[in-house]
Amino acid sequence: MMNKTVQNLRVLSNIQLNRDHHLLELQAPVKLEQIAPGQFVNVRVEKSQSTFLRRPFSIYGVDYEKNTISLFIKDVGPGSHVLTSTPEGEEVDVVFPLGNGFSYPEENERILLVGGGFGIAPLLFFARELKKRNLDVDIHALVGARTSDDLMELNSFAQCGEVYSTTEDGSHGVKGRVTDHPALKDSLQKFDRVYSCGPEPMMEAVAAKAAAADVFCEVSLENTMACGFGVCLCCVTDTTSGHQCVCTDGPVFNIKDLKW
Repeated sequence: MMNKTVQNLRVLSNIQLNRDHHLLELQAPVKLEQIAPGQFVNVRVEKSQSTFLRRPFSIYGVDYEKNTISLFIKDVGPGSHVLTSTPEGEEVDVVFPLGNGFSYPEENERILLVGGGFGIAPLLFFARELKKRNLDVDIHALVGARTSDDLMELNSFAQCGEVYSTTEDGSHGVKGRVTDHPALKDSLQKFDRVYSCGPEPMMEAVAAKAAAADVFCEVSLENTMACGFGVCLCCVTDTTSGHQCVCTDGPVFNIKDLKW
């Protein structure tokens, strides 16, 4: 695995996916070593006067041939707006890779990836990595959103396995939240492992379903992680082993280790 490093990464491309989501591809000046799906970066936002702390983003993908890291960013505030407005050619100060990654499934296992919002980024990275390694794993992805306009990357997930969706307004897939979908509601025991990332209430609901079905489950927490080194204590979460920093002990946790 690659050791933590601080580098100025050059914006190779900045693609607007919809009204408020961008995909930034950042090229490193030093050859990238292996980065695990589930790890994240911390970005310094130098041009935002109101953004004092680094901003954490899950890694969407890594291209070792192009020597790039891709980030999936939603424009929600001053810091993210600066990043989504960064033109090609400019450099961004990034600390990476941080935290741990998802546990890999065994051969012939059936897995369910459950994502919401920008939580789909590490899950898609994970799915693609599983396909790249030619592991004999049956991949299923369940993506939830408020409306069909908010659903992202369904086609990309479909290249890796079976895809399901839910929308709260019923405009696409099953009406409701991810826990209303039959994959979680009625058929969870058909899966060997569940992996989830997204809003914490969603992950807590997914974790409760997995625990009730006695199915292995990992979640990737999205706490505020300003330093990435376990120093600032912004991201502490309560676990069965006491208080732990999400940025160093996570962001991926087995649900059996969380006090949910």
